[in-house]
Amino acid sequence: MNSDEFRKAAHASIDEIIDYYDTIQDRRVVSNVEPGYLRKLLPSAPPEEGEKWEAIQKDIESKIMPGMTHWQSPNFMAFYPASSTYPSMLGELYSAALTAPAFSWVCSPAITELETIVLDWLAVLLNLPECFLSKGQGGGVIQGSASEAIVTVMVAARERYLENATKALEGDEKDKRKSELRGRLVALGSEQSHSSTAKGALIAGTRYKAIHCNMEDDLALTGAGLEAMLEECKREGLEPFYLTATLGTTATCTTDRFGEIKDVLKAYPEVWVHVDAAYAGAALVCEEYQHLTEHFAAFDSFDMNMHKWLLTNFDASCLYVRSRHDLTSALSISPSYLRNDFSSRGLVTDYRDWQIPLGRRFRALKIWFVLRTYGVQGLKAHIRKHIELGDVFVALVRGRADLFRVPTKPAFALTVLTIVPKAREVPGDTNGVSAETSAARLTNGAARTVSTNGVVNGDTLTNGNGNGNGNGVAENGETESGVSEGLVRDDILPASIGSAGDDDDLAAANALTKEVYELINARGEIFLTSGIVNGTYAIRVVSANPKAEAKYIRRAFEILVRTAEEVRDRSGDTHGHGHGHGHGKGKVVVNGVGRH
Repeated sequence: MNSDEFRKAAHASIDEIIDYYDTIQDRRVVSNVEPGYLRKLLPSAPPEEGEKWEAIQKDIESKIMPGMTHWQSPNFMAFYPASSTYPSMLGELYSAALTAPAFSWVCSPAITELETIVLDWLAVLLNLPECFLSKGQGGGVIQGSASEAIVTVMVAARERYLENATKALEGDEKDKRKSELRGRLVALGSEQSHSSTAKGALIAGTRYKAIHCNMEDDLALTGAGLEAMLEECKREGLEPFYLTATLGTTATCTTDRFGEIKDVLKAYPEVWVHVDAAYAGAALVCEEYQHLTEHFAAFDSFDMNMHKWLLTNFDASCLYVRSRHDLTSALSISPSYLRNDFSSRGLVTDYRDWQIPLGRRFRALKIWFVLRTYGVQGLKAHIRKHIELGDVFVALVRGRADLFRVPTKPAFALTVLTIVPKAREVPGDTNGVSAETSAARLTNGAARTVSTNGVVNGDTLTNGNGNGNGNGVAENGETESGVSEGLVRDDILPASIGSAGDDDDLAAANALTKEVYELINARGEIFLTSGIVNGTYAIRVVSANPKAEAKYIRRAFEILVRTAEEVRDRSGDTHGHGHGHGHGKGKVVVNGVGRH
Protein backbone atom coordinates (compact mmCIF):
# COMPACT_ATOMS: atom_id res chain seq x y z
CA MET A 1 0.00 0.00 0.00
CA ASN A 2 1.57 3.26 -1.10
CA SER A 3 0.83 6.73 0.26
CA ASP A 4 -1.95 7.44 -2.25
CA GLU A 5 -3.61 4.12 -1.52
CA PHE A 6 -3.23 4.74 2.23
CA ARG A 7 -4.87 8.17 1.93
CA LYS A 8 -7.84 6.65 0.09
CA ALA A 9 -8.12 3.71 2.51
CA ALA A 10 -7.81 5.99 5.54
CA HIS A 11 -10.57 8.28 4.30
CA ALA A 12 -12.83 5.28 3.69
CA SER A 13 -12.05 3.86 7.13
CA ILE A 14 -12.69 7.16 8.92
CA ASP A 15 -16.00 7.55 7.11
CA GLU A 16 -17.02 4.04 8.13
CA ILE A 17 -16.04 4.64 11.77
CA ILE A 18 -18.04 7.87 11.87
CA ASP A 19 -21.07 6.13 10.35
CA TYR A 20 -20.69 3.35 12.91
CA TYR A 21 -20.71 5.79 15.84
CA ASP A 22 -23.59 7.82 14.40
CA THR A 23 -25.80 4.73 14.13
CA ILE A 24 -24.44 2.54 16.93
CA GLN A 25 -27.65 2.89 18.96
CA ASP A 26 -29.56 1.06 16.20
CA ARG A 27 -27.42 -2.08 16.43
CA ARG A 28 -28.12 -5.05 18.68
CA VAL A 29 -25.90 -4.11 21.62
CA VAL A 30 -24.62 -7.58 22.55
CA SER A 31 -23.31 -10.11 20.07
CA ASN A 32 -25.31 -13.32 19.76
CA VAL A 33 -22.93 -15.39 17.63
CA GLU A 34 -22.00 -18.93 18.59
CA PRO A 35 -18.46 -19.80 19.71
CA GLY A 36 -16.27 -20.53 16.70
CA TYR A 37 -18.43 -18.52 14.29
CA LEU A 38 -15.50 -16.65 12.74
CA ARG A 39 -13.43 -19.68 11.76
CA LYS A 40 -16.33 -20.81 9.59
CA LEU A 41 -16.28 -17.47 7.74
CA LEU A 42 -12.56 -17.11 7.14
CA PRO A 43 -10.29 -19.19 4.90
CA SER A 44 -7.96 -21.73 6.46
CA ALA A 45 -4.83 -19.79 5.46
CA PRO A 46 -3.83 -16.24 4.43
CA PRO A 47 -4.05 -15.34 0.73
CA GLU A 48 -1.06 -16.11 -1.49
CA GLU A 49 -1.36 -12.72 -3.16
CA GLY A 50 -2.23 -9.44 -1.49
CA GLU A 51 -5.81 -8.15 -1.62
CA LYS A 52 -7.13 -4.67 -2.30
CA TRP A 53 -8.24 -2.61 0.70
CA GLU A 54 -11.78 -2.39 -0.64
CA ALA A 55 -12.12 -6.17 -0.32
CA ILE A 56 -10.60 -6.22 3.15
CA GLN A 57 -12.79 -3.38 4.43
CA LYS A 58 -15.98 -5.13 3.36
CA ASP A 59 -15.19 -7.96 5.78
CA ILE A 60 -15.33 -5.60 8.76
CA GLU A 61 -19.11 -5.29 8.48
CA SER A 62 -19.84 -8.78 7.19
CA LYS A 63 -17.52 -10.84 9.37
CA ILE A 64 -16.26 -8.80 12.33
CA MET A 65 -19.28 -6.71 13.34
CA PRO A 66 -21.54 -9.73 13.99
CA GLY A 67 -19.10 -10.79 16.70
CA MET A 68 -18.82 -7.38 18.36
CA THR A 69 -20.55 -6.29 21.55
CA HIS A 70 -20.92 -2.53 21.19
CA TRP A 71 -19.44 -1.00 24.33
CA GLN A 72 -19.92 2.53 23.00
CA SER A 73 -23.65 2.05 22.47
CA PRO A 74 -25.93 4.06 24.79
CA ASN A 75 -27.76 0.76 25.27
CA PHE A 76 -24.65 -0.77 26.84
CA MET A 77 -25.18 -0.60 30.62
CA ALA A 78 -23.12 -3.60 31.71
CA PHE A 79 -19.81 -3.99 33.59
CA TYR A 80 -18.32 -0.49 33.71
CA PRO A 81 -17.88 1.71 30.62
CA ALA A 82 -14.91 1.47 28.26
CA SER A 83 -14.82 4.95 26.77
CA SER A 84 -13.63 5.96 23.34
CA THR A 85 -13.75 9.36 21.67
CA TYR A 86 -12.51 10.85 18.42
CA PRO A 87 -9.56 12.71 20.03
CA SER A 88 -8.32 9.50 21.65
CA MET A 89 -8.69 7.63 18.34
CA LEU A 90 -6.53 10.26 16.67
CA GLY A 91 -3.97 9.74 19.41
CA GLU A 92 -3.89 6.04 18.57
CA LEU A 93 -3.48 6.84 14.89
CA TYR A 94 -0.45 9.02 15.51
CA SER A 95 0.94 6.51 18.01
CA ALA A 96 0.76 3.80 15.35
CA ALA A 97 2.45 6.05 12.82
CA LEU A 98 5.24 7.02 15.23
CA THR A 99 5.71 3.48 16.51
CA ALA A 100 8.58 3.02 18.93
CA PRO A 101 8.96 0.47 21.75
CA ALA A 102 10.01 3.36 24.06
CA PHE A 103 11.62 1.25 26.75
CA SER A 104 14.20 4.00 27.37
CA TRP A 105 14.15 7.78 27.17
CA VAL A 106 16.71 7.66 24.39
CA CYS A 107 14.39 5.55 22.19
CA SER A 108 12.15 8.59 21.67
CA PRO A 109 12.49 11.34 24.30
CA ALA A 110 9.08 12.85 23.52
CA ILE A 111 7.29 9.61 24.41
CA THR A 112 8.76 9.53 27.91
CA GLU A 113 8.58 13.24 28.62
CA LEU A 114 4.98 13.67 27.44
CA GLU A 115 3.92 10.79 29.68
CA THR A 116 5.51 12.43 32.71
CA ILE A 117 3.89 15.77 31.93
CA VAL A 118 0.33 14.58 31.24
CA LEU A 119 0.32 12.31 34.28
CA ASP A 120 1.37 15.25 36.45
CA TRP A 121 -1.47 17.26 34.89
CA LEU A 122 -3.90 14.46 35.70
CA ALA A 123 -2.63 14.05 39.26
CA VAL A 124 -3.43 17.69 39.95
CA LEU A 125 -6.88 17.33 38.35
CA LEU A 126 -7.59 14.31 40.58
CA ASN A 127 -6.48 16.19 43.71
CA LEU A 128 -3.77 13.64 44.47
CA PRO A 129 -1.25 14.64 47.14
CA GLU A 130 1.98 16.26 45.91
CA CYS A 131 3.95 13.16 46.87
CA PHE A 132 2.55 11.49 43.75
CA LEU A 133 3.97 14.15 41.40
CA SER A 134 7.21 13.69 39.47
CA LYS A 135 8.78 16.83 40.99
CA GLY A 136 9.26 14.90 44.23
CA GLN A 137 10.09 11.28 44.94
CA GLY A 138 6.98 9.89 43.25
CA GLY A 139 5.37 10.07 39.85
CA GLY A 140 3.00 8.46 37.40
CA VAL A 141 3.29 5.80 34.71
CA ILE A 142 0.76 4.45 32.20
CA GLN A 143 -0.02 0.75 32.59
CA GLY A 144 -2.18 -1.48 30.42
CA SER A 145 -4.88 -2.06 33.03
CA ALA A 146 -5.65 -1.67 36.72
CA SER A 147 -4.94 -5.38 37.11
CA GLU A 148 -1.48 -4.90 35.63
CA ALA A 149 -0.93 -1.98 38.00
CA ILE A 150 -1.80 -4.17 41.01
CA VAL A 151 0.64 -6.89 39.99
CA THR A 152 3.36 -4.29 39.42
CA VAL A 153 3.03 -2.60 42.81
CA MET A 154 2.58 -5.91 44.59
CA VAL A 155 5.96 -7.07 43.30
CA ALA A 156 7.46 -3.77 44.45
CA ALA A 157 5.76 -4.14 47.85
CA ARG A 158 7.10 -7.66 48.24
CA GLU A 159 10.67 -6.62 47.47
CA ARG A 160 10.50 -3.56 49.71
CA TYR A 161 9.23 -5.65 52.60
CA LEU A 162 11.91 -8.30 52.18
CA GLU A 163 14.67 -5.74 51.82
CA ASN A 164 13.61 -3.79 54.91
CA ALA A 165 13.21 -6.97 56.95
CA THR A 166 16.74 -8.12 56.12
CA LYS A 167 18.66 -4.85 55.89
CA ALA A 168 20.86 -5.78 58.86
CA LEU A 169 21.97 -8.98 57.13
CA GLU A 170 24.38 -9.66 54.29
CA GLY A 171 25.30 -12.37 51.79
CA ASP A 172 23.98 -15.90 52.22
CA GLU A 173 22.42 -15.06 55.56
CA LYS A 174 20.36 -12.30 53.95
CA ASP A 175 19.27 -14.55 51.07
CA LYS A 176 18.33 -17.34 53.46
CA ARG A 177 16.24 -15.01 55.61
CA LYS A 178 14.45 -13.64 52.52
CA SER A 179 13.60 -17.18 51.44
CA GLU A 180 12.16 -17.92 54.88
CA LEU A 181 10.04 -14.80 54.84
CA ARG A 182 8.73 -15.30 51.29
CA GLY A 183 6.76 -18.35 52.35
CA ARG A 184 4.99 -16.33 55.05
CA LEU A 185 4.10 -13.24 53.04
CA VAL A 186 0.39 -12.53 52.65
CA ALA A 187 -1.35 -9.92 50.51
CA LEU A 188 -4.67 -8.55 51.74
CA GLY A 189 -7.82 -7.23 50.14
CA SER A 190 -11.47 -7.10 51.11
CA GLU A 191 -14.17 -9.47 49.95
CA GLN A 192 -15.17 -6.65 47.60
CA SER A 193 -11.68 -6.11 46.16
CA HIS A 194 -11.36 -6.92 42.49
CA SER A 195 -10.15 -10.45 41.78
CA SER A 196 -6.96 -8.99 40.32
CA THR A 197 -5.60 -8.66 43.87
CA ALA A 198 -5.91 -12.42 44.41
CA LYS A 199 -4.42 -13.02 40.97
CA GLY A 200 -1.60 -10.60 41.72
CA ALA A 201 -0.71 -12.60 44.83
CA LEU A 202 -0.72 -15.76 42.74
CA ILE A 203 1.72 -14.19 40.27
CA ALA A 204 3.87 -12.67 43.03
CA GLY A 205 4.09 -16.07 44.73
CA THR A 206 2.50 -15.02 48.04
CA ARG A 207 -0.59 -15.96 49.99
CA TYR A 208 -3.80 -13.97 49.83
CA LYS A 209 -6.49 -13.31 52.43
CA ALA A 210 -9.81 -11.51 51.94
CA ILE A 211 -11.24 -9.36 54.73
CA HIS A 212 -14.93 -9.74 55.49
CA CYS A 213 -17.19 -6.75 54.80
CA ASN A 214 -20.60 -6.19 56.39
CA MET A 215 -23.80 -4.86 54.86
CA GLU A 216 -24.18 -2.44 57.76
CA ASP A 217 -20.88 -0.91 56.63
CA ASP A 218 -22.13 -0.67 53.04
CA LEU A 219 -19.72 -3.52 52.16
CA ALA A 220 -16.77 -1.17 52.73
CA LEU A 221 -13.47 -2.24 54.24
CA THR A 222 -13.32 -0.77 57.73
CA GLY A 223 -10.48 -0.17 60.13
CA ALA A 224 -11.92 -2.73 62.55
CA GLY A 225 -12.09 -5.37 59.84
CA LEU A 226 -8.53 -4.66 58.74
CA GLU A 227 -7.17 -4.71 62.28
CA ALA A 228 -8.85 -8.03 63.01
CA MET A 229 -7.28 -9.55 59.89
CA LEU A 230 -3.82 -8.18 60.70
CA GLU A 231 -4.02 -9.69 64.18
CA GLU A 232 -5.19 -12.99 62.71
CA CYS A 233 -2.23 -13.03 60.32
CA LYS A 234 0.22 -12.41 63.12
CA ARG A 235 -1.29 -15.23 65.20
CA GLU A 236 -0.82 -17.54 62.22
CA GLY A 237 2.79 -16.49 61.78
CA LEU A 238 2.11 -14.70 58.50
CA GLU A 239 3.66 -11.43 57.33
CA PRO A 240 1.12 -8.96 55.83
CA PHE A 241 2.99 -6.84 53.29
CA TYR A 242 0.33 -5.42 50.94
CA LEU A 243 -3.29 -4.18 50.99
CA THR A 244 -5.67 -3.16 48.22
CA ALA A 245 -8.11 -0.47 49.34
CA THR A 246 -10.81 0.48 46.87
CA LEU A 247 -12.53 3.63 45.70
CA GLY A 248 -15.54 2.19 43.87
CA THR A 249 -15.69 -1.59 44.22
CA THR A 250 -16.52 -3.64 41.15
CA ALA A 251 -19.80 -5.10 42.33
CA THR A 252 -21.47 -2.19 44.13
CA CYS A 253 -19.08 0.78 43.72
CA THR A 254 -18.67 1.30 47.45
CA THR A 255 -15.72 3.21 48.91
CA ASP A 256 -13.51 1.81 51.64
CA ARG A 257 -12.95 3.75 54.89
CA PHE A 258 -9.61 5.32 54.02
CA GLY A 259 -9.26 7.31 57.24
CA GLU A 260 -9.80 4.22 59.39
CA ILE A 261 -7.38 2.22 57.26
CA LYS A 262 -4.71 4.89 57.65
CA ASP A 263 -5.14 4.95 61.43
CA VAL A 264 -4.87 1.18 61.79
CA LEU A 265 -1.77 0.95 59.61
CA LYS A 266 0.18 3.43 61.72
CA ALA A 267 1.11 0.34 63.74
CA TYR A 268 2.00 -1.56 60.55
CA PRO A 269 4.19 0.81 58.50
CA GLU A 270 5.63 -2.08 56.52
CA VAL A 271 2.30 -2.71 54.73
CA TRP A 272 2.08 -1.21 51.24
CA VAL A 273 -1.36 0.29 50.59
CA HIS A 274 -2.59 0.53 47.01
CA VAL A 275 -5.78 2.44 46.19
CA ASP A 276 -7.64 0.80 43.32
CA ALA A 277 -9.88 3.50 41.81
CA ALA A 278 -10.12 1.95 38.35
CA TYR A 279 -13.61 3.28 37.52
CA ALA A 280 -14.73 5.74 40.20
CA GLY A 281 -11.38 7.50 40.37
CA ALA A 282 -12.43 9.53 37.33
CA ALA A 283 -14.98 11.34 39.51
CA LEU A 284 -12.12 12.96 41.42
CA VAL A 285 -11.89 15.59 38.68
CA CYS A 286 -15.03 17.08 40.28
CA GLU A 287 -14.57 19.14 43.45
CA GLU A 288 -17.47 17.46 45.22
CA TYR A 289 -15.54 14.17 45.32
CA GLN A 290 -12.04 15.44 46.00
CA HIS A 291 -12.29 15.09 49.76
CA LEU A 292 -11.94 11.35 49.13
CA THR A 293 -8.20 11.85 48.55
CA GLU A 294 -7.71 13.38 52.01
CA HIS A 295 -5.77 10.40 53.38
CA PHE A 296 -3.95 9.32 50.21
CA ALA A 297 -0.61 10.85 51.25
CA ALA A 298 -0.36 7.99 53.78
CA PHE A 299 -0.71 5.38 51.04
CA ASP A 300 1.90 4.05 48.62
CA SER A 301 0.15 3.94 45.25
CA PHE A 302 -3.02 4.90 43.40
CA ASP A 303 -4.43 3.81 40.05
CA MET A 304 -7.36 4.87 37.88
CA ASN A 305 -8.34 3.96 34.34
CA MET A 306 -8.88 6.86 31.97
CA HIS A 307 -10.17 4.23 29.56
CA LYS A 308 -13.18 3.51 31.74
CA TRP A 309 -14.91 6.81 32.45
CA LEU A 310 -12.65 9.60 31.23
CA LEU A 311 -13.07 9.70 27.45
CA THR A 312 -9.89 7.82 26.51
CA ASN A 313 -9.88 4.51 24.69
CA PHE A 314 -8.30 1.34 26.02
CA ASP A 315 -5.59 1.07 27.25
CA ALA A 316 -4.75 3.97 29.57
CA SER A 317 -4.42 2.94 33.21
CA CYS A 318 -2.71 5.68 35.23
CA LEU A 319 -0.61 4.41 38.13
CA TYR A 320 0.96 6.75 40.68
CA VAL A 321 3.55 5.86 43.32
CA ARG A 322 4.72 7.83 46.32
CA SER A 323 8.27 6.53 45.90
CA ARG A 324 9.44 5.69 42.39
CA HIS A 325 12.56 4.14 43.94
CA ASP A 326 10.37 1.35 45.32
CA LEU A 327 9.37 0.45 41.77
CA THR A 328 12.72 0.83 40.06
CA SER A 329 14.66 -1.04 42.75
CA ALA A 330 12.32 -4.01 42.33
CA LEU A 331 11.98 -3.99 38.54
CA SER A 332 15.18 -2.52 37.12
CA ILE A 333 17.53 -4.73 35.12
CA SER A 334 20.06 -3.07 32.81
CA PRO A 335 21.86 -5.41 30.42
CA SER A 336 24.60 -3.88 28.32
CA TYR A 337 22.41 -3.47 25.24
CA LEU A 338 20.00 -1.20 27.15
CA ARG A 339 22.62 1.05 28.72
CA ASN A 340 23.16 4.63 27.58
CA ASP A 341 24.86 7.69 28.98
CA PHE A 342 21.66 9.57 29.84
CA SER A 343 20.28 6.66 31.86
CA SER A 344 23.62 5.86 33.51
CA ARG A 345 23.96 9.41 34.79
CA GLY A 346 20.41 9.43 36.18
CA LEU A 347 19.31 12.32 34.00
CA VAL A 348 16.16 10.71 32.58
CA THR A 349 13.24 8.43 33.39
CA ASP A 350 13.23 4.99 31.82
CA TYR A 351 9.70 3.71 32.17
CA ARG A 352 10.75 0.14 31.46
CA ASP A 353 11.78 0.11 35.15
CA TRP A 354 8.26 1.12 36.24
CA GLN A 355 6.47 -1.84 34.67
CA ILE A 356 6.69 -5.57 34.01
CA PRO A 357 7.07 -5.50 30.18
CA LEU A 358 10.11 -3.98 28.49
CA GLY A 359 8.52 -2.17 25.53
CA ARG A 360 5.67 0.29 25.70
CA ARG A 361 3.42 2.25 23.34
CA PHE A 362 3.00 6.01 22.97
CA ARG A 363 -0.17 6.05 25.10
CA ALA A 364 0.42 9.52 26.52
CA LEU A 365 -0.45 11.00 23.15
CA LYS A 366 -4.14 10.11 23.32
CA ILE A 367 -4.35 11.35 26.93
CA TRP A 368 -2.78 14.64 25.81
CA PHE A 369 -5.29 14.94 22.96
CA VAL A 370 -8.25 14.23 25.28
CA LEU A 371 -7.15 16.66 27.99
CA ARG A 372 -6.61 19.43 25.45
CA THR A 373 -9.79 18.77 23.47
CA TYR A 374 -12.21 18.61 26.42
CA GLY A 375 -10.38 20.74 28.95
CA VAL A 376 -10.91 20.56 32.69
CA GLN A 377 -14.48 21.86 32.50
CA GLY A 378 -15.38 19.36 29.80
CA LEU A 379 -14.13 16.45 31.91
CA LYS A 380 -16.13 17.65 34.93
CA ALA A 381 -19.27 18.07 32.82
CA HIS A 382 -18.84 14.56 31.45
CA ILE A 383 -18.73 12.98 34.93
CA ARG A 384 -21.56 15.11 36.34
CA LYS A 385 -23.77 14.25 33.39
CA HIS A 386 -23.54 10.55 34.23
CA ILE A 387 -24.06 11.11 37.95
CA GLU A 388 -27.28 12.94 37.01
CA LEU A 389 -28.30 10.09 34.71
CA GLY A 390 -27.79 7.71 37.62
CA ASP A 391 -30.04 9.90 39.75
CA VAL A 392 -32.71 9.79 37.02
CA PHE A 393 -32.60 6.01 36.98
CA VAL A 394 -32.73 5.70 40.78
CA ALA A 395 -35.77 7.97 40.89
CA LEU A 396 -37.53 5.81 38.33
CA VAL A 397 -36.74 2.64 40.27
CA ARG A 398 -37.94 4.16 43.53
CA GLY A 399 -41.17 5.12 41.82
CA ARG A 400 -41.92 1.42 41.36
CA ALA A 401 -41.29 0.10 44.86
CA ASP A 402 -43.87 -2.59 44.15
CA LEU A 403 -41.59 -4.00 41.45
CA PHE A 404 -37.99 -3.12 42.35
CA ARG A 405 -35.81 -2.76 45.41
CA VAL A 406 -32.26 -1.46 45.80
CA PRO A 407 -30.11 -3.66 48.09
CA THR A 408 -27.04 -1.39 48.11
CA LYS A 409 -26.53 2.34 47.92
CA PRO A 410 -26.37 3.64 44.35
CA ALA A 411 -22.96 5.17 43.75
CA PHE A 412 -21.04 6.83 40.92
CA ALA A 413 -23.89 6.24 38.41
CA LEU A 414 -24.20 2.52 39.30
CA THR A 415 -27.50 1.14 40.59
CA VAL A 416 -27.93 -2.39 41.87
CA LEU A 417 -31.52 -3.65 41.94
CA THR A 418 -33.64 -6.75 42.44
CA ILE A 419 -37.16 -7.71 41.39
CA VAL A 420 -39.88 -7.95 44.04
CA PRO A 421 -41.90 -11.20 43.78
CA LYS A 422 -45.61 -10.97 43.12
CA ALA A 423 -48.10 -11.52 45.98
CA ARG A 424 -48.20 -15.13 47.09
CA GLU A 425 -50.43 -17.27 49.31
CA VAL A 426 -49.21 -18.01 52.86
CA PRO A 427 -50.62 -21.07 54.68
CA GLY A 428 -53.43 -19.95 56.96
CA ASP A 429 -53.69 -16.55 55.30
CA THR A 430 -56.19 -16.37 52.48
CA ASN A 431 -55.25 -12.78 51.79
CA GLY A 432 -51.73 -13.69 50.71
CA VAL A 433 -48.61 -11.60 51.14
CA SER A 434 -48.28 -8.46 49.07
CA ALA A 435 -45.25 -7.44 47.08
CA GLU A 436 -44.78 -4.54 49.47
CA THR A 437 -44.79 -6.90 52.48
CA SER A 438 -42.33 -9.20 50.74
CA ALA A 439 -40.02 -6.28 50.03
CA ALA A 440 -40.27 -5.10 53.62
CA ARG A 441 -39.31 -8.56 54.88
CA LEU A 442 -36.26 -8.57 52.65
CA THR A 443 -35.14 -5.25 54.09
CA ASN A 444 -35.73 -6.35 57.69
CA GLY A 445 -38.51 -3.85 58.13
CA ALA A 446 -36.86 -0.87 56.44
CA ALA A 447 -39.29 1.46 54.73
CA ARG A 448 -39.50 1.08 50.96
CA THR A 449 -40.65 4.46 49.68
CA VAL A 450 -37.96 7.08 50.30
CA SER A 451 -38.52 10.75 49.73
CA THR A 452 -35.72 13.11 48.76
CA ASN A 453 -35.20 14.22 52.35
CA GLY A 454 -35.15 10.71 53.80
CA VAL A 455 -38.56 11.00 55.47
CA VAL A 456 -41.30 8.44 54.92
CA ASN A 457 -44.83 9.53 55.82
CA GLY A 458 -43.32 12.08 58.20
CA ASP A 459 -41.20 9.46 59.98
CA THR A 460 -37.45 9.10 59.86
CA LEU A 461 -36.26 6.20 57.76
CA THR A 462 -34.65 3.57 59.98
CA ASN A 463 -32.53 0.52 59.39
CA GLY A 464 -35.15 -1.82 60.74
CA ASN A 465 -33.95 -1.87 64.36
CA GLY A 466 -35.12 1.59 65.40
CA ASN A 467 -31.92 3.48 64.75
CA GLY A 468 -32.78 6.69 63.01
CA ASN A 469 -29.43 7.00 61.24
CA GLY A 470 -28.82 3.43 60.14
CA ASN A 471 -29.16 4.30 56.49
CA GLY A 472 -27.39 7.61 56.36
CA VAL A 473 -30.45 9.50 57.62
CA ALA A 474 -30.07 11.78 60.61
CA GLU A 475 -32.33 11.36 63.61
CA ASN A 476 -34.04 14.65 62.81
CA GLY A 477 -35.25 13.12 59.54
CA GLU A 478 -32.81 14.93 57.29
CA THR A 479 -30.61 12.96 54.93
CA GLU A 480 -26.92 12.98 55.75
CA SER A 481 -24.85 14.17 52.81
CA GLY A 482 -24.04 11.27 50.50
CA VAL A 483 -23.20 12.87 47.17
CA SER A 484 -19.61 13.53 48.19
CA GLU A 485 -19.02 9.79 48.34
CA GLY A 486 -20.83 9.23 45.06
CA LEU A 487 -23.73 7.74 47.00
CA VAL A 488 -27.48 8.12 46.80
CA ARG A 489 -28.82 7.12 50.19
CA ASP A 490 -31.18 4.16 50.26
CA ASP A 491 -32.15 1.26 52.45
CA ILE A 492 -29.88 -1.77 52.54
CA LEU A 493 -30.20 -5.47 53.07
CA PRO A 494 -29.89 -6.88 56.58
CA ALA A 495 -26.72 -8.76 57.42
CA SER A 496 -28.63 -12.02 57.40
CA ILE A 497 -32.05 -13.46 56.75
CA GLY A 498 -33.72 -15.06 59.70
CA SER A 499 -37.05 -16.84 59.37
CA ALA A 500 -38.09 -19.52 56.93
CA GLY A 501 -40.53 -17.06 55.40
CA ASP A 502 -37.73 -14.62 54.79
CA ASP A 503 -35.67 -17.40 53.17
CA ASP A 504 -38.58 -18.20 50.87
CA ASP A 505 -38.93 -14.55 49.91
CA LEU A 506 -35.22 -14.29 49.17
CA ALA A 507 -35.22 -17.46 47.08
CA ALA A 508 -38.23 -16.25 45.11
CA ALA A 509 -36.67 -12.83 44.51
CA ASN A 510 -33.38 -14.40 43.44
CA ALA A 511 -34.99 -16.72 40.92
CA LEU A 512 -37.23 -13.96 39.59
CA THR A 513 -34.41 -11.43 39.25
CA LYS A 514 -32.17 -13.96 37.51
CA GLU A 515 -34.87 -14.84 35.00
CA VAL A 516 -35.59 -11.18 34.23
CA TYR A 517 -31.88 -10.45 33.78
CA GLU A 518 -31.30 -13.39 31.45
CA LEU A 519 -34.37 -12.61 29.34
CA ILE A 520 -33.35 -8.95 28.89
CA ASN A 521 -29.86 -9.88 27.71
CA ALA A 522 -31.16 -12.64 25.46
CA ARG A 523 -33.37 -10.13 23.66
CA GLY A 524 -30.41 -7.79 23.15
CA GLU A 525 -32.18 -4.42 23.36
CA ILE A 526 -29.90 -3.42 26.23
CA PHE A 527 -26.97 -5.17 27.88
CA LEU A 528 -26.73 -5.54 31.68
CA THR A 529 -24.64 -7.56 34.13
CA SER A 530 -25.67 -9.23 37.36
CA GLY A 531 -24.18 -10.11 40.73
CA ILE A 532 -24.85 -11.72 44.11
CA VAL A 533 -24.88 -9.34 47.06
CA ASN A 534 -25.15 -10.83 50.53
CA GLY A 535 -26.96 -13.85 49.12
CA THR A 536 -29.22 -11.73 46.94
CA TYR A 537 -29.15 -12.03 43.15
CA ALA A 538 -29.11 -8.51 41.71
CA ILE A 539 -28.96 -6.64 38.39
CA ARG A 540 -26.34 -3.91 37.87
CA VAL A 541 -27.18 -0.88 35.73
CA VAL A 542 -24.59 1.78 34.84
CA SER A 543 -24.85 4.16 31.89
CA ALA A 544 -21.64 6.16 31.67
CA ASN A 545 -20.22 6.07 28.17
CA PRO A 546 -19.96 9.22 26.03
CA LYS A 547 -23.20 8.53 24.11
CA ALA A 548 -25.35 7.98 27.22
CA GLU A 549 -28.52 10.10 27.42
CA ALA A 550 -31.59 10.28 29.64
CA LYS A 551 -33.82 8.86 26.89
CA TYR A 552 -31.81 5.64 26.85
CA ILE A 553 -31.94 5.41 30.64
CA ARG A 554 -35.71 5.79 30.52
CA ARG A 555 -35.96 3.17 27.78
CA ALA A 556 -33.87 0.76 29.83
CA PHE A 557 -36.18 1.31 32.79
CA GLU A 558 -39.20 0.64 30.58
CA ILE A 559 -37.60 -2.61 29.39
CA LEU A 560 -36.93 -3.63 32.98
CA VAL A 561 -40.52 -2.86 33.99
CA ARG A 562 -42.02 -4.63 30.98
CA THR A 563 -39.84 -7.71 31.40
CA ALA A 564 -40.27 -7.89 35.17
CA GLU A 565 -44.05 -7.69 34.87
CA GLU A 566 -44.04 -10.26 32.08
CA VAL A 567 -41.98 -12.75 34.08
CA ARG A 568 -43.90 -12.10 37.32
CA ASP A 569 -47.25 -12.59 35.62
CA ARG A 570 -46.08 -15.73 33.85
CA SER A 571 -44.33 -17.27 36.83
CA GLY A 572 -46.80 -16.50 39.60
CA ASP A 573 -45.63 -18.25 42.75
CA THR A 574 -43.34 -20.78 41.06
CA HIS A 575 -40.22 -19.00 42.28
CA GLY A 576 -40.84 -19.59 45.95
CA HIS A 577 -39.02 -22.91 46.33
CA GLY A 578 -35.39 -21.99 46.63
CA HIS A 579 -33.87 -22.38 43.19
CA GLY A 580 -31.63 -19.49 42.30
CA HIS A 581 -30.79 -18.88 45.96
CA GLY A 582 -27.47 -17.07 46.39
CA HIS A 583 -24.96 -18.01 49.07
CA GLY A 584 -22.50 -16.19 51.27
CA LYS A 585 -22.78 -13.50 53.89
CA GLY A 586 -21.58 -10.12 52.71
CA LYS A 587 -19.87 -11.60 49.66
CA VAL A 588 -20.37 -10.18 46.22
CA VAL A 589 -19.91 -12.26 43.11
CA VAL A 590 -20.35 -10.42 39.84
CA ASN A 591 -21.21 -12.59 36.89
CA GLY A 592 -18.71 -11.83 34.19
CA VAL A 593 -17.58 -8.49 35.61
CA GLY A 594 -13.93 -8.43 34.60
CA ARG A 595 -11.18 -5.85 34.69
CA HIS A 596 -10.24 -3.81 31.66
